[in-house]
Amino acid sequence: MLPIKTHINNLNFLTTKRKNTKMHKSTSGSSLGPDGLDLTQSFFKSILNAAPPSPTKRHNKISVIGAGNVGMAIAQTILTQDLVDELVLVDAIPDKLRGEMLDLQHAAAFLPRTKIQASTDYSVTMGSDLCIVTAGARQINDESRLNLLQRNVNLFKKIIPPLARYSPHCVLLIVSNPVDVLTYIAWKLSGFPSNRVIGSGTNLDSSRFRFLIADHLDVNAQDVQAYIVGEHGDSSVALWSSISVGGVPVLSFLEKQQIAYEKEMLENIHKEVINGAYEVISLKGYTSWAIGYSVASLARTIMRNQRKIHPVSVLAKGFYGIDGGEVFISLPAQLGRGGVLGVTNIHMTEEEMKRLKDSATTILELQNQLGI
Repeated sequence: MLPIKTHINNLNFLTTKRKNTKMHKSTSGSSLGPDGLDLTQSFFKSILNAAPPSPTKRHNKISVIGAGNVGMAIAQTILTQDLVDELVLVDAIPDKLRGEMLDLQHAAAFLPRTKIQASTDYSVTMGSDLCIVTAGARQINDESRLNLLQRNVNLFKKIIPPLARYSPHCVLLIVSNPVDVLTYIAWKLSGFPSNRVIGSGTNLDSSRFRFLIADHLDVNAQDVQAYIVGEHGDSSVALWSSISVGGVPVLSFLEKQQIAYEKEMLENIHKEVINGAYEVISLKGYTSWAIGYSVASLARTIMRNQRKIHPVSVLAKGFYGIDGGEVFISLPAQLGRGGVLGVTNIHMTEEEMKRLKDSATTILELQNQLGI
């Protein structure tokens, strides 16, 4: 035990140090004390014969680009699920960005320990395992979809290259809309292999689809296996032929039991899926929580290498007869630490296959209008 005089001298040193220096705001994982003064050596003593941490220990890092409603819902959900050691926020508006960072940092006592950083400088994203892009231009009144897309392409030219430069081995997850075309743009701008560029696609559409079916049948949505594929938009395709509940194929069960159903009813459920986001926006002004949970589920599958199947926007050329050009559309894909591990060979009827090809053509025509 140190003499009392020694303790007093140590306290005097710390007090003098505080008077002569300015306290600065720091990230949530930095050392305590003024000017980064490390107090851990005073609080904790190493045990005998201790070795440094293993060099193979992983430090998981996710960067979220865009601190709007969607970006912050994603960040908040990732934090509550204890997915990363470090979470980075990047946005063009410094005051709002700092406010969001501090608001999350102040919840540290209620969350798993995560270092939270924020900056307008993309260098803060260095070494990220996953970069999630939510930033996008807002549509102006009477603005055409093509003009909005062109402005988003110009924005991506400022976002994607620095992300690729600072994190050359990361997985890019695009959430900004129109997500399929912008995922293609991100792939081209990054120079990454196609398996490491993914769009959030119809992952959320499929969740809405499962919810509506579960609601009709009065079962848990987690027991419903159902996919929306193709464009994240009006030309999306509902794969009714492969829907199952508790392992029971729904349509074939109805036919075997000679239970009548109308195709119009099925189409109406699909329309509800397509219009779901529009309804939420008309009521509250924006969507946030559902897309936050959807993207966090993708992040969890990727970061934990869970090899789960999600309907996400992937390079679809060569799958299901799509050979007209390089296009990203949603297909059921197995995801893991390396991004897209493979695309499932799911059963489709001829009508579903045709609709999927038409959906791919819709996106290709939009890309051609952009001249890319």
